Amino acid sequence: MSRLTLNGFLLILFTLTLSVNLIAQKGVVRGFIYNDKTGEAEIGATVFLDGTTMGAATDINGFYSITKIPAGTYTLKVTSLGFETVEIKVTLKGNQIVAKNVNIKEASKMMETFTVSAEKQEAKTQVKMSVTKITPKDIKSIPSIGGDPDLAQYLQVLPGVTFTGDQGGQLYIRGGSPVQNKVLLDGMIVYNPFHSIGLFSVFDTDIMRSADVYTGGFNAEYGGRISSIMDITYRDGDKKRLRGKLSASTFSSKLMLEGPIKKAKEGSGGITFVLSGKHSYLEQSSEIYKPYFEGLSSENARGVDTLGLPYGFTDIYGKVSFNGGNGNKMSLFGFNFRDNVNYSDVSNLNWKSSGGGMNFVLVPSTSKTLIEGVLAVSNYRIELVEIDGAPRSSEINGFNVGMDFTTFSGDNQFKYGFEMLGFKTNYEFVNSVNTKIEQEENTTELSGFMMYRINAGKMVIEPSVRVQYYASLPATSLEPRIGLKYNITKKLRMKGAAGMYSQNLISANSDRDIVNLFYGFLSGPDNLQENFTQQDGSVTTIDHKLQKANHYIVGFEYDFTRSLSLNIEGYLKDFTQLTNTNRNQIFDESDDAAVDKPDELKKEFIVEIGKAYGVDVVLKYSSTRLNVWTVYSLGKITRWDGIQEYTPIFDRRHNVNVVVAYTFGKDLNWEFNTRWNLASGFPFTQTQGFYEGVNFSSIDQNYTSTNGTLELEFAELNKGRLPYYHRLDINIKRKFVLGKNSILEANLGATNAYNRNNLFFIDRVTADKVYQLPLMPSFGMSLTF
Repeated sequence: MSRLTLNGFLLILFTLTLSVNLIAQKGVVRGFIYNDKTGEAEIGATVFLDGTTMGAATDINGFYSITKIPAGTYTLKVTSLGFETVEIKVTLKGNQIVAKNVNIKEASKMMETFTVSAEKQEAKTQVKMSVTKITPKDIKSIPSIGGDPDLAQYLQVLPGVTFTGDQGGQLYIRGGSPVQNKVLLDGMIVYNPFHSIGLFSVFDTDIMRSADVYTGGFNAEYGGRISSIMDITYRDGDKKRLRGKLSASTFSSKLMLEGPIKKAKEGSGGITFVLSGKHSYLEQSSEIYKPYFEGLSSENARGVDTLGLPYGFTDIYGKVSFNGGNGNKMSLFGFNFRDNVNYSDVSNLNWKSSGGGMNFVLVPSTSKTLIEGVLAVSNYRIELVEIDGAPRSSEINGFNVGMDFTTFSGDNQFKYGFEMLGFKTNYEFVNSVNTKIEQEENTTELSGFMMYRINAGKMVIEPSVRVQYYASLPATSLEPRIGLKYNITKKLRMKGAAGMYSQNLISANSDRDIVNLFYGFLSGPDNLQENFTQQDGSVTTIDHKLQKANHYIVGFEYDFTRSLSLNIEGYLKDFTQLTNTNRNQIFDESDDAAVDKPDELKKEFIVEIGKAYGVDVVLKYSSTRLNVWTVYSLGKITRWDGIQEYTPIFDRRHNVNVVVAYTFGKDLNWEFNTRWNLASGFPFTQTQGFYEGVNFSSIDQNYTSTNGTLELEFAELNKGRLPYYHRLDINIKRKFVLGKNSILEANLGATNAYNRNNLFFIDRVTADKVYQLPLMPSFGMSLTF
């Protein structure tokens, strides 16, 4: 059955590819746009033929393609914010492909207005449903904790994103847990992108080209996850000269180098490199704050004064790129990320992640198709040693191979591709009933997709389909998806998206844990229960072992002015099947006493269903000096496990973020950034009472004189709520120009500026309250050369 499905899918791909190539029989102008100063690809530049409506915006590789051009002579114009406009004469004959790579120079003076905007054009010609395209400039616009801007801090202000804490926090996106979010770095899968303290990611903002975050409704180009996608791309390195950055702050230090290994002329060709390393010394530098914490009230400093900040991490990344003169490119890359948390006499946790691979871009001279590919391997292992000595470890080794083919026809685009990935999981854990769970599993996933973007007048239609085959289960998932946009006026646009999604990977974390630093992976178990009890009491048969979800999203965009825009989206994620650890388990499935017990009381993993729905509102003002971003998210998440309905620990009803960035001074060398966050409290399971637990080891035992242990009686699952959370972060930066290529920057900031007591959790036995980070000043300096 799966072979027939795959053959039919390939036949459809071949037919559509042939039809697209037959349609596009007129001339083509295509090429790459480069920054003349660095030789790096310029994303979002607008390229058009003057006096016509034919044009395109450059993609992540700086590539553009203008098709269906009648024979003749034209003026090719290239514009981009902050760069001088370039004009080139181009002559085409019938059915001719002309390659034009263009270098654009930075403007000597920033213009207050910008007449041609690629972002505005893309808003009209692409669906862009539930996606935020992030640049390093965006990340640097929010207060940077510790001095260096970080993607983890920026993600917390995105619509639909929930962050569970300063220490051990995780990111949850529109009702999806971290394991349901796929993270890609240069096309390679990264299994844990965030460090344990929650304020820092493994990524280096200074070498980042872009980061696309899809919070839902993404097309068939992406698969293998049921909630969201983070697609991060690094730069290839400066083609003109050696550059670098050295920075140090109260939290960490970093060194970044980039430049040419072999120079090339006119910004194309040659060999370049990028090397980045960063290391934290939080555990050591937190000693500086000890006198400060001692001066705070006991409540303010609780959770920091006694334990310090026992976090440490080291991240290393390297990349070498071989650039062809016609825009063809191949890159080799590798990384090593490490993280450790050492709570003395309580627990010790460490994880490490490493990997490497290659990706490439090909532009065949006689074809109208752009070809991209990736081959990568990665490994992630985490170990936790607790005071009880119970083992807890998880490891995943994986590879992924993929190729994409993109053909352009006017404003329309046809894209198809395939992906193969395999991984081995090794997991060891002792659960709440002292059952040792061990799993060692090998699995392979095969997938293919096709997507067609059609611009029909005011309507943009983006149908796509993905076929995902899971070899270990085995199971095949056919996943149709659709995106729509209608340009009602030049300023008002309506949009919508829907799709089906599936995945195999699961995590093994307890929904009762507010703080869970251990983050392990398992391949989806194949011994789930056969039947599932719905909320209405009916019993249905479970006919597959996959986790699945359906997304439904509608919204609109409105441009009040060139600088002020509004985006509102309403969404529903219907999780039709989830796999979770069984919190209701009281019997070991291997015991004889469990033979006649229901699956809900003896299975290690059970099936759940759930829904996540809400509304996200983004009001954005952007100008040369002032940027203001206001985000409000209203959401609700529910789960049903066959016995009870509950809200998971990441259900946050209200979340407000206000971000302000202001550049000032005679030479615009000063910058002030602030972020204020207000959010409702998370649910948690309250402690209902205490009782003495007696282990009846023999029938002769005298229970009246036996000393028992203190046991907890829990209230209903996650019926309690923590109080509201709010925090103000501020930051001010000053640049000092030391020379033509050297800039020194000083950074002074404060986290939790008005020292709010934000409750982290409550000790169940002592009832002591543990708070999030108090007011923490920071200072940093960086030298760019």
